[in-house]
Amino acid sequence: MKHHWEWLVWLMTLLIIVAATEAHGSLDDDEKEELLDNIEEVHSEESKSYLEVAYQSPAPSGDVYFTETFDAGTLDGWVLSKTTKEDADEEIAKYDGRWEVEELKENKLSGDMGLVLKSVARHHAISAKLNKPFIFDSKPLIIQYEVNFQDGIDCGGAYIKLLTDPHCQNLEEFHDRTPYTIMFGPDKCGEDYKLHFIFRHKNPIIGDYDEKHAKRPEVDLKKYFNDKKTHLYTLVVKPDNTFEMLIDQTVVSQGSLLEDVIPPLNPPKEIDDPKDKKPKEWDERAKIPDPNVVEPEDWDEGGPAQIEDVNAEKPEGWLDEEPKIIPDPSAQRPLDWNDDMDGEWEAPFIPNPKCESAPGCGEWQQPMIDNPEYRGKWKPPLIENPNYQGIWKPRKIPNPHYFEDLNPFKMSPFSAIGLELWSMTSDIYFDNFIICSDKEVADRWASDSWGLKKLVASANEPGMLNQLLTAAEERPWLWVLYVLTAALPVGLLVLFCWPRKKIEEEDMEDIDFKMDDFLDPSEKEFELKKDTRENAETYEEETGKVMTEEGFEEDEESEEEGEVSQEDEQDSAIENQSSDEEMKEADEGASSGDGLKKSLRKRRVRKD
Repeated sequence: MKHHWEWLVWLMTLLIIVAATEAHGSLDDDEKEELLDNIEEVHSEESKSYLEVAYQSPAPSGDVYFTETFDAGTLDGWVLSKTTKEDADEEIAKYDGRWEVEELKENKLSGDMGLVLKSVARHHAISAKLNKPFIFDSKPLIIQYEVNFQDGIDCGGAYIKLLTDPHCQNLEEFHDRTPYTIMFGPDKCGEDYKLHFIFRHKNPIIGDYDEKHAKRPEVDLKKYFNDKKTHLYTLVVKPDNTFEMLIDQTVVSQGSLLEDVIPPLNPPKEIDDPKDKKPKEWDERAKIPDPNVVEPEDWDEGGPAQIEDVNAEKPEGWLDEEPKIIPDPSAQRPLDWNDDMDGEWEAPFIPNPKCESAPGCGEWQQPMIDNPEYRGKWKPPLIENPNYQGIWKPRKIPNPHYFEDLNPFKMSPFSAIGLELWSMTSDIYFDNFIICSDKEVADRWASDSWGLKKLVASANEPGMLNQLLTAAEERPWLWVLYVLTAALPVGLLVLFCWPRKKIEEEDMEDIDFKMDDFLDPSEKEFELKKDTRENAETYEEETGKVMTEEGFEEDEESEEEGEVSQEDEQDSAIENQSSDEEMKEADEGASSGDGLKKSLRKRRVRKD
């Protein structure tokens, strides 16, 4: 019984740990120690506690190409674009989106500022020069910055561009066509959540640039766009032609510049000959109609494939006057809607809610059913085509533009960083940019900036119950754990309180057996004969009759048989005393195998 409740307790503990872990990530030892060192607990006027962190602007601990914290509260060093976007309507082509330097709306740090995109449905462009150009040689490239979608995101991006040198001399002309070396960062439109890593690769033969897109991460990125938390985005590109993309210092995608990009980095050695044409007589038909079979004269198609169901009746409650769809009464005209470009705005249609509780709406019509007499148009059976030549393919020729670049890490140098964005949501927060070649420098920079934001956000999160409910909304399977966790205490209570049989009753049940269960056939036969003899002797002594195999006979001399001599009485007393001693020995030796058998025999004798 002890083992039953022990494993139940362990299972309940495990379920609680799993549920809590899913609902709320744990802090590692370093973060806990830093939290204890930097956090002071204070009380507001409303007696609500919050946590305040002592914040200082991070400083690079090594050689860097660019850093920006915005903690000075200004845009010094940044240049707003004054040009227009190509191939766009004149009214929205201007890069007139507004930028501000502000604190976070939630989980803010005193003194910590960031760059905030403020306008909706506008083009934004801002850029800054690096301390020195980055040249791809023997050192890795590390790009890192923070993003917070403070109001969520409907459609828009938060990616950065590393502008190719020397095409970024005049940053006021920065626009969507400005050449860049790398584009990296989150982007979302509709339900498509992306993390871009795009680099422009130069064709060494013709000198053109092609965009190479890293394969999409296999993890779900939705929460990084919707949880309104500050997330850290990191890109590491190494001289061995490998790359890593990280979110919150966790790798979400990695691969090779040679293999894990689309389209492939190097073109194929051979291509289809564009001058090769398929001959007119080429036969690609694997099967053809049998020319020797003709349509039967009596073939009848049997009418249409479907006919009206004449037995159907209009359901009761059918709403003939109600349309199936109606304009959405809650829809609003978008702010950026242009009647000249987009036409007159009309609300989208939605299913008529009145039809949900009715059998149907609109004009009722007889339903269609399959025609049981339909045979269809006659077709001859197919046979193998004797002239089949296979699927035609053009011949291959050497690719005149073939090249093999075995070191795509050698990209074009860049000397500026820029954000060129369109968004339907405002208040996108950017902070703590760093470009360097040492991962430890980037990690230390993140620890002094994003790490503190993470600690404050974790400390200010809602209680465990709210976290569990929120986690269950994202992962419905957690409800199973919750139900099991709640049911286990009830099971334990029933297990402990359920009435148990007394030990004495259990012992009596254990010894409730027959002697025959422990005897072999020879011993059973011996016991049977012994019992028969003893019963016969007893019967003779009491009745004076003789027991034989055929029955009982009276003794001619009943008086002699009825008399009990003194010797018989003495023998009987001795025999009874011996029987008592044997029963005592049997009780003491009942725990062993042979002793158990003897005990059973003697108990049986005593019973008889």
